[in-house]
Amino acid sequence: MDWLENTKKQQTENEAITNEVAAQAHLENYALKLFLYADKQDRDSNFGKNVVKAFYSSGVIYDVLQTFGELSEESIHNRKYAKWKAAYIHNCLRNGETPIPGPMPDGDDEFAAESGAISGTGEGSGSADGEGDPEITAVPQDPPAEEEVGPAPIPDPSPPQSPPPTVDEVLNNPNKLPSPPVDEEKPGGFEPYVPQAQPNRIYIPPTPVADLQLTPEQIMKAQKYTKYAGTALNFDDVKTAIDNLQKALKLLTTGEDS
Repeated sequence: MDWLENTKKQQTENEAITNEVAAQAHLENYALKLFLYADKQDRDSNFGKNVVKAFYSSGVIYDVLQTFGELSEESIHNRKYAKWKAAYIHNCLRNGETPIPGPMPDGDDEFAAESGAISGTGEGSGSADGEGDPEITAVPQDPPAEEEVGPAPIPDPSPPQSPPPTVDEVLNNPNKLPSPPVDEEKPGGFEPYVPQAQPNRIYIPPTPVADLQLTPEQIMKAQKYTKYAGTALNFDDVKTAIDNLQKALKLLTTGEDS
């Protein structure tokens, strides 16, 4: 606790520490980066302890985000998927099996049954709000090395590729983050925004309300919208960024939240 208090005093200019809204946006961005990195490596059949750690850490950060309130549907799905993948890949490596890349089984019942079997709890399927997520506490930080796993399937001939970046490299240098797969189904409902040709629409800004007095809750909500817009731009999701900025503008000028 002493270290934490000293850090807070030293980082008074860091909004990620002093501002709850900024902290939430920072954690969401961090969890999504880890999730996309692990998902990319998994779909490329690059299994190993770094992928297990990335999935596991992403799930833990999504757990922490619940302290800020209810998670979005995308975050709930990513959280459940990350925990399931961490346990699944770890158990495959431990048993000398080659994991199968790709998304979780279709259907909540099938997923809950398999995740329960992986965690070794033998419990029934969890509820829809994620209370029955598979136990991940048994996943050690250092699963068996990749060379201990049985022979992997022979890949199709392809040009030599550089080794995938480690989790630490991704977190220290976001530019090393591999691009998420675009030709496959994305888990968790995350879909990169692909601009499409659309008729030009004229944006009509909301009419400001005279003598508008905003409540602290409304101001915090507007701050959240702007933070979400910044996070979306980190992943080139221009449409989501525009939507959130327009919501913030409407809230600040009219007091209405849409």
